[in-house]
Amino acid sequence: MAKLFWVEDQSHWIDRFSAVLEQADLDGEPNHLEVYKFPEAAKQRIAVMTDQHKPDLALLDAHMNGSDQAGFSVSRALLKKWPDLPILYLSEHSGTEIEEQAITQNDAQDFIAKHQRNIEAVLCWRIKAALKKRQSQEQGDSSILRSGQLEINTDSWEVFWKGVKLMNPHNPKRPLAPTPRKILRFLVERSPRPLSTEQIADLLEADLERFSYANYRQHIKTLRSAFDAAENHSGDFAELCQQGRGIVTFGDAHAYFWKSDQ
Repeated sequence: MAKLFWVEDQSHWIDRFSAVLEQADLDGEPNHLEVYKFPEAAKQRIAVMTDQHKPDLALLDAHMNGSDQAGFSVSRALLKKWPDLPILYLSEHSGTEIEEQAITQNDAQDFIAKHQRNIEAVLCWRIKAALKKRQSQEQGDSSILRSGQLEINTDSWEVFWKGVKLMNPHNPKRPLAPTPRKILRFLVERSPRPLSTEQIADLLEADLERFSYANYRQHIKTLRSAFDAAENHSGDFAELCQQGRGIVTFGDAHAYFWKSDQ
């Protein structure tokens, strides 16, 4: 069953495409269609959705209720929660700056013009292609290390928490330094086993005479601050760690471990 999340503000388009989307053969089973007419209502729904309700694909109108940014605001809310979610736009504004923004700035996988010949069939095969592409990526992409809402790209070393890229907490315009990122990867890969100062130094190929527990602790502090910055300094990550999840202190053994937030 393909779960489709659709935001469209015009009733006649909803009437025209709803049955088509529900009945389209996307994966051999009936589809579940969740439709919202207002971007704010869609974003309120996204805020309370869990991974159990995660859609397989989002279909968005770009221009809604007089705003060129309405669809993009929904896209950002979706991608913040699920960075790998396929986003398609179904719009009357193809060939415009809106389409350019969707593709170049808002990670849209496709932009489909409503006013075209055989639009119902076009819409279905574009959705099916996007779902197939995502399935192939999930089966073949071994470069993404995931743990709950944490993602580490082991090729580029980029780290994302709840869809937000971790940056240097002391200079948000610069990426997180390499050593904290490496430590985080080691902790996630060996979760839930703790890693001591000596083990981390060995993994980093660092000189033990120079890499002390104070160094380890400082890198952990930097990581926790980076997570906190990704959450707009809400303090939620610190609270998560205090609850025994995230980056957790292991007793008095000068060690830490990672425990998934989910």
